Amino acid sequence: MSFLACRIYKTDEGVEHRLEQMSLEELSDGEVVIRVHYTGVNYKDALGATGRGQILKRFPLNGGIDLAGVVESSEDGRFKPGDEVVVNGCGLGESHDGGLAQYARVPADWVMPVPNGLTMQECMILGTAGFTAGLAIHRMLENNQTKDKGPIVVTGASGGVGSVAVDMLSQLGFETIAVSGRREFDDYLTQLGASEVCSIDDLNLGSRPLEKGRFGGVIDNVGGSLLSQLIAHTNLWGNIASIGLADSHKLDTTVFPMILRGVSILGVSSTNCPMPLRKAIWQRMGADLKPNHLQRILTEEVPLKAVSGVFDDLLDRKKHGRIVINCQ
Repeated sequence: MSFLACRIYKTDEGVEHRLEQMSLEELSDGEVVIRVHYTGVNYKDALGATGRGQILKRFPLNGGIDLAGVVESSEDGRFKPGDEVVVNGCGLGESHDGGLAQYARVPADWVMPVPNGLTMQECMILGTAGFTAGLAIHRMLENNQTKDKGPIVVTGASGGVGSVAVDMLSQLGFETIAVSGRREFDDYLTQLGASEVCSIDDLNLGSRPLEKGRFGGVIDNVGGSLLSQLIAHTNLWGNIASIGLADSHKLDTTVFPMILRGVSILGVSSTNCPMPLRKAIWQRMGADLKPNHLQRILTEEVPLKAVSGVFDDLLDRKKHGRIVINCQ
């Protein structure tokens, strides 16, 4: 049996992706074969498929760091043909053939049932971006993030992680400041529940090591100088979840916010999240963390054969929210 896949190669000219037919025998090893129904396109996927980021650990490889589908066959008793399942992280689409294909074969320990409260499509509207947002909020709540500490700033708010984070925080009752350089999406972010939508300049941030405390916490997709400034403006015992580096991987700060205000910087890594916690976050995303506006966050559903254009649009920041690939 042959099927369509977005396979990524490293050549003398660089990294390139090709839509081509392949067989099950060519897939990475694993106990569970999944017929992929949906996968999300994440910024990381676009970087890996185009070679603009050093994401992939081996070549050739099918891209796609998440998937939702139906079990085709299983050598593990926990799963049987017909089960609806979801996989994200664990090296999928980085060192192991991923979800940008009509079939995938993965280790059984990576596979989770589609949570109650979610469809397969909804799982991939959330995808790795939504999981990352959920993991960030979970870590903040575990570290005693409360509404009385002040509003939560979400940077890169019109992107996938940011959009889901704004929606999740809003429904949990937090005041949320959505920061985006793309003002054409102000109404979109307001509809997701943002209390305020602004640009970076509108925040009027200072540059001293310790500034007036204004924010209860931060979910940051940007890094660099913006993150440094937000740390200095975070209130007593607030939490900053560091998720991305859209601006820079560098961070120039001091210990003052940590030792004088008890501010915590929390790392959020979706790839190597422990499986018990991964399962717990997915369960919550079908329950108390399920966004109220998933279909609004879904920007576009695209067939697998058209995925190449999606990579370019994401990297050129022409899209907002989430893009889902229909692999069937």
